[in-house]
Amino acid sequence: MFQRRKDIVYVILAGIFITNAIVAELTGGKLIDVFGVPMSIGILPWPIVFITTDLINEYFGEKGVKKLSLITAGLIAYTFIILFFAIKIPSTGISSVSTEQFTAVFGQSQLIIIGSIAAFLVSQLIDVTIFHFVKNRTGNKMIWLRSTGSTVISQLFDSFIVLGIAFYLPGIMDTKTYIISGFTGYSVKLVIAILMTPMIYLGHYLIEKYLAKDGN
Repeated sequence: MFQRRKDIVYVILAGIFITNAIVAELTGGKLIDVFGVPMSIGILPWPIVFITTDLINEYFGEKGVKKLSLITAGLIAYTFIILFFAIKIPSTGISSVSTEQFTAVFGQSQLIIIGSIAAFLVSQLIDVTIFHFVKNRTGNKMIWLRSTGSTVISQLFDSFIVLGIAFYLPGIMDTKTYIISGFTGYSVKLVIAILMTPMIYLGHYLIEKYLAKDGN
């Protein structure tokens, strides 16, 4: 019974993780103005990804996160393949969304897609490595340190990889804008990660309470 409950926890966390990762990728092409600096709106769902990554790390280990990250990367690629064909098929005259409008929203460049998937995989691998490095030295104590610490470092890479491949390499951003935008996005993620630390403890509490119902 305990194993079945644990499986349910994994399915729920995986569903939340995959959904928010895909939403982040789909919305990542829109840049917003943050204190005069351009930043991707795709940053909004990532705090939820942070939390679920840490909870999966905690209860299902390094293999659980790596396996889910690879599956998610594949699903993100699949999503963009479906969108590619959806863009190529012209809309009918009675459609409330024209082909041009649909393409403007979902027709992200190949570099944005490549950059987002690459950044996702690299940051996830760095996150899980640091998480377990800290956990192996602190045991079950200092949850905040391994959760926030792994996010702080992994998202530094994520912020610059996706902007570098998607906007800097093709010349959309110059070097100064790239650096400022990268650090702005990273700073926002850092603040959000710190503010959401209590959610990690809440997640631990709810999962432990749920699993303890079997008396194991």
